[in-house]
Amino acid sequence: MSGTGAPQAESIDATGLRVVIIAGTWHEVITDGLIAGAQRTLDAAGATSHLVRVPGSFELPVAARAALDGGADAVVALGVIIRGGTPHFEFVSSAATDGLTRVALDTGKPVGFGVLTLDDEQQGLDRAGLAGSKEDKGAEAADAAVRTTLLLRELANLQ
Repeated sequence: MSGTGAPQAESIDATGLRVVIIAGTWHEVITDGLIAGAQRTLDAAGATSHLVRVPGSFELPVAARAALDGGADAVVALGVIIRGGTPHFEFVSSAATDGLTRVALDTGKPVGFGVLTLDDEQQGLDRAGLAGSKEDKGAEAADAAVRTTLLLRELANLQ
């Protein structure tokens, strides 16, 4: 399990931050768990959030760009891609990852990466923040987006 060694995060104040959660619609139980974890984290930090659903992980980058261009301070991108018997998995995983990275770099705003790339459904259930899950990747992605937003603001004021 990849959660070994995760940092212990202190609480943060994200009051006034506008964060858009963008989530795919595939693998509803896992995705809904990711959304719930992200929402809990943003609520606890005091951020204002808005949920947008897209058809799948391939559509995450374009929606993330629109949200950031529309005034969001950060985006939390959530999706579930499960390996199948064709190369489709590699194409969608790569497109989502590369696209979200490009959006963050092009806009200079954080994109919390909560796209699960899995070999099977159980791996997703173990990471979705559900009862019995070992990890909460939705919460982790939201926390990363908020902390990075605050860090970028701090760095912008170094002068």
